[in-house]
Order: sequence, then C-alpha cells, then structure tokens
Amino acid sequence: MTVLALDIGGTKFAVARVDPSGTLLDRAEHPVGQSPTATLRGLVADFADPSVTAVGIGSAGPIDTAAGTVSPINIPRWRGYPLVAAVQRLVSGVPVSLAGDAQCMALGEWWRGGHGAPSLLGIVVSTGVGGGLILDGRPWTGRTGNAGHIGHVLVDPEGEPCICGARGCLETVAGGPSMVRWALAQGWTLATGRPDAKALATAARAGARIPLAAFQRAAAALATAILGVAAVLDVGDVVIGGGVAASGDLLLDPLRKAIAERAGMPHLRDLNITATTLDRDAGLYGAAALALLTSDTPLTPTPLDS
Repeated sequence: MTVLALDIGGTKFAVARVDPSGTLLDRAEHPVGQSPTATLRGLVADFADPSVTAVGIGSAGPIDTAAGTVSPINIPRWRGYPLVAAVQRLVSGVPVSLAGDAQCMALGEWWRGGHGAPSLLGIVVSTGVGGGLILDGRPWTGRTGNAGHIGHVLVDPEGEPCICGARGCLETVAGGPSMVRWALAQGWTLATGRPDAKALATAARAGARIPLAAFQRAAAALATAILGVAAVLDVGDVVIGGGVAASGDLLLDPLRKAIAERAGMPHLRDLNITATTLDRDAGLYGAAALALLTSDTPLTPTPLDS
C-alpha cells in the first residue's frame, strides 16, 4: 500500500509515492511548462501504479475544496481548474483529497518534521505568504479549504493594496517582492545584479542598513499576525518555511524578539518559533498525510531522523 502525493506550485509540480509509515519511496518534480495540464498528466502517469490506494494534493491557491478546483495565481491557464476531477481520471478508483499547499506544508511538518505540539501554525514566506493549521493533530481547513491563510491577515489598515483586493495584508509587508519594493523605495541600490529577495538577504547579512530594516519590518508584521492567530487558536508551534524564510536568523531572530516584546498572555509567551526541517519536501509529506487521513489511516508524528 502506498499513497500518491502531489505538490502543485506556481512554478513547479512535484510528485512522490509514500508509504503509511511516512517513508518517501520516490519523487520527481518538473517545471510547470507551457501546458500545466500535460505536465500534471505526465507526472501522475509515471507514478500511479496498482499499489496506490489514495491521492493527496497540496496546491497553490486560491482553492475550493468543495468544488475540487484550484486557481493558482501564477498559472493563468488554471482558473477554476477541476484538479480533483482531473486526477481522478488519471488514477481511477481511489479517493483524491485536496488542500492548500501551505496547509500541506503544516501537516507535513507536524507529521514528519519533529515539532512536538499537537497544534501548529505553518507559514510559507516566499513571493507571497501562505499558511496552514493543525489543531489537535488534524488539519483544519475551514469552510472553503483556505483556513490558515495568514498572508491575508490585516496588519496595516493604511498599508499597500494587496493582490487579493484588500489593503494592508501581511503579504504586502513580508512577501519577498514587497520587502524588495520597500527597500528600493527607502534608497537601497545594488551595484550589479537584480534587486530580488536573495540579493536583499545577502545585503542584510553583510550589514546593510536598509535591507536589515526590511527584514525587521517583515518580522514585526509577521509577529502581529502570528500573535493574533495564536491568541484565538492557542497553537504551540509556529514553523516558518519558504524562500524568504531560507534567510534563517535574518528573519527568525527579529521575529522571535518581536513576539517576546509583544506577547502578553502566558500561552503567547511560550510560542515555539522554528524553521522548516523538511524544506521543499514538506508539502509532499503533507499531501501524503492528507491521503492517509482520508483513508482512515492513523498518523503518529514521527521525525524523519528518529
């Protein structure tokens, strides 16, 4: 018995077969390409075999779990795309479950990442800011499947317009492109190369004032959103992943400091803020866990290195 895990991102698709113990048996990934549907079809065809008893999908959103559709922002051809039905046609006769990619990241980190609390908030800080929730050992996806999407929590009522149509969302401050735009507006310049999030992190690590301030500003906004979620849901662990989070202590140190300075209630002062341990495979492990839960297979959190 194995399950098929799919991680549908805006720039690449990944697939893996995973056994019930959480062992990733094999994996592959491929750029989305000119035809995302053809890319999906090819990857699934290579991995679907008679041992597969369920499929779990983590997809960039917005998603609609009731309809089984996805509309990833970076895949314009997929607007309201019936992803669940498409995969059901490719892997017939087995259940197919869908959740957001950040939700699967959170579930994967809870299951195989070594984070001990029964409730967890996972956050992906990259081009955008996504999130997912595990409450009492179960994914909590909400009415439409978009619960935990912390990137669209309001952190600045007078802030920048957001791509979602609102104003002052966390993503407008802590997303990589937003951090770069702010730094450039403050006067940051590069002698050579492209001013992107990676260059911003390099400059901050070298001690440049404006890039450091950009990371501190993003960390402060993240702290505001995290404390709001933790106050309502009483999560114990907060796991940070994504490209911007790969900067490590540049983001995590000011984030922990901001939370320590602002936390009031006891259950907010002992939040455990850590970086991903599964990195780019967190979503695959989470999608596999989603498939196993749908098949009524009990899950026990077991770190990969145990």
